Amino acid sequence: MKVLGLDPSLTQFGWAVHDTDATGRNRCVERGRFKTSSKDLFVARYVDMRENLRVLVQRLGVRYIGVEYPVFKDLYSEGMYALFIVTCEALWLEKRDIVFFSPGQIKAHAHRFLQRPTPWTMQKPDMVEAAKLDTGGKGAWNHNEADAYWVARSAARFWQLQSGVITERDLTPLETKQFTEIHTFQRGKRAGQVLKKGVMFREDERFFRWFEEATSGEEK
Repeated sequence: MKVLGLDPSLTQFGWAVHDTDATGRNRCVERGRFKTSSKDLFVARYVDMRENLRVLVQRLGVRYIGVEYPVFKDLYSEGMYALFIVTCEALWLEKRDIVFFSPGQIKAHAHRFLQRPTPWTMQKPDMVEAAKLDTGGKGAWNHNEADAYWVARSAARFWQLQSGVITERDLTPLETKQFTEIHTFQRGKRAGQVLKKGVMFREDERFFRWFEEATSGEEK
């Protein structure tokens, strides 16, 4: 399974393709960045990103995609949210299946892979190191591409689970928490209530099967 990971940024929009059937340096099929300048007209920057992404998706022919979504209270959150929207627009127009992860969730996977101590704060060099090690340890990596690779890698595990390629027994404890966590309240007014927190239970909120919807419509 080949999965495209996206790390949206107005300056350098990172992307990478992870192949679950490959090993070493072949695990990252391809990677790169879309770039725009702050000197460009603001609306042109968004249009360029959207169209570049559509062309990329068409060229790669991938069905499954992972996207890192913006967290508010960060620098330029309004601009990042606008980029998130045009990213989603491009993927909806291309009818691809997408799953969203927060930056913290993606860093957690790289943190576990590198076996960093619990209080360790993952920074850009850490994400680059993790990407290089998982793909054979060779070549120069940009941090935007490294983030995108880990988005792709994490999304690949989710889509493998969702499509039945792997089962819950194959998941790591971190994947189990992110993908299939179910919390039962033990105290208070909500005691006994069950909250399905995992991404698997949040279709049309944290993941969307637009490819399946499009092909189902064609069959009808």
